[in-house]
Amino acid sequence: MDFGTVLRKARIGAGLSQEEMAPQMFMPRSTISKLENDKMELKASDLIRWFQVTQVPEAAVALICGVDVVAVTQLITTLLGGFIHFI
Repeated sequence: MDFGTVLRKARIGAGLSQEEMAPQMFMPRSTISKLENDKMELKASDLIRWFQVTQVPEAAVALICGVDVVAVTQLITTLLGGFIHFI
């Protein structure tokens, strides 16, 4: 599975550049680039850390479960919005 696009979108969504992301991931910027371009395999521990740093843990769960990340995010937003409206 190609995670690069999802990783890049999570990083950009968090407002982080590759240079800002690198020290938080304890890796060089070039590794961030390789991961986002699917030129390097992603370790499970790096996947978890990536989504902790970018604050989108639901994306990690969706990827691990093989679910479309966008669909899960939309579902969560809809459910939370409906719940808040209900209250």
